[in-house]
Amino acid sequence: MLLAALKRLEATVEAETEALVAHAPLDHAELNRAKSQSLLELTRLTRGLDPEQVDAATAIHLARLRDKLVRNQEVVAMHLRAVEEVGETLAAAALRLDSDGTYTARIAPAHG
Repeated sequence: MLLAALKRLEATVEAETEALVAHAPLDHAELNRAKSQSLLELTRLTRGLDPEQVDAATAIHLARLRDKLVRNQEVVAMHLRAVEEVGETLAAAALRLDSDGTYTARIAPAHG
């Protein structure tokens, strides 16, 4: 059961990462539901689990999942930075459009 849960979470994380890299549309609500469900399932399945008793196949899937989570975190962080930059650009443009120039610094012409 643990191995199946790890595979489901791995597939979900990989699908999210691939969609973000490809700029494909995502159903964020469904994706978050699937990740939350997988994390709840893993929490329940690993409660009281002795790490020394994990078999080789499960250990391999845990390592792969860790690697995919690291990659996913990098891609999500990159997208968040892009969203912040777009937001800042839009905010600056909106301020410029709303300004009547009253408080804009002006450079006086040089006399000479």
